[in-house]
Amino acid sequence: MTAPSYSQSLERGLRILTEFAAHGPVLGIADIARAVDLNRSTTHRYVATLTSLGFLQQDPETKKYSLGPRAADLGFAAISSMEITGVAAGHLQALADETGCAASMAVLDGADIVYVERRRSRRAAGLAVDLNLHVGSRLPAYCTSMGKVLLAYRDPVALRPLLDRMDLARRGPRTITVREQLVAALAKVRQAGIAVNDEELAPGLRSIAAPIRDRSAHVVAAINVAVHLTTWTASVESVVSRLGGPLLRTAAEISHQLGYRSNS
Repeated sequence: MTAPSYSQSLERGLRILTEFAAHGPVLGIADIARAVDLNRSTTHRYVATLTSLGFLQQDPETKKYSLGPRAADLGFAAISSMEITGVAAGHLQALADETGCAASMAVLDGADIVYVERRRSRRAAGLAVDLNLHVGSRLPAYCTSMGKVLLAYRDPVALRPLLDRMDLARRGPRTITVREQLVAALAKVRQAGIAVNDEELAPGLRSIAAPIRDRSAHVVAAINVAVHLTTWTASVESVVSRLGGPLLRTAAEISHQLGYRSNS
C-alpha cells in the first residue's frame, strides 16, 4: 500500500529522468512510454512539464528529447557537494596562502553562480578583498569571472535559454550589458582558458577564474582569486601575469584529482 505522503506524479517524473541516465542520451516519446510503462498521452504530459521546467529539452528537427540544463545543474550541484569541495578545499587554501587572495569555487545554478567553497589567505597581509561572500552565496553569472567560465563551457543548446532569460543589468563601471558582447567575451574565455572580471561586478573589483574539469572532461566548477584596486592598482594584464600561473596550476591539480586527463 502506498504511503499517504507518497507522490505518484513525482515518482513518474523522476523515473522518466532516470531513463535518460540509463538508456539515453536521446529518447523519443515512444521509447520513454515503453520504459516507464505509461501510455503515450500520459507520458507526453509529463515530458512536456519537464521540458517547460528545463529538465528536458527537445530537438526541433527530430522531436526527440535529451536532458536539459536544469538536470545538468542538479548533477553539477550533487558532484560538488559529494566530491569536488572535499577535493578542492586544500588546494584552494594553498592558492589563497600563495597569492594572498581569497580563493573561491562556484558551480552554475541557472543564470547564477553558487559558491561551494571559499578560503581566505592565512598571510598577515596580502591582496585579499572581503565581499562578505560565503558558501551558499549567489551572484549573477554574466558579471563574474567564475560565471563567465561556467557559461563559456556550457553546450550551446543549453546556453541559449540561459542567455535569453538574463537581465544584463549594470553592476559595475565595466559590466557587459549587451548580449552580443557577452557572447564574444565567452568565446575569448574558451580560447584563453581563463576569464577576467574587470570591475564588472562592483567598482574596483577584479578577479580571474579558471575551469575545473571532471574525468569526462566536462567543466563542472570554476575557481577564482580576486583583488581590489584599493589594495593593488596594477593593470589587468599584471594581475593575470602574477596570479594566472598559480590559478591555472591549482585548477589543473583539482581537475587531475577528479580524474581529468588532458590529451595534450
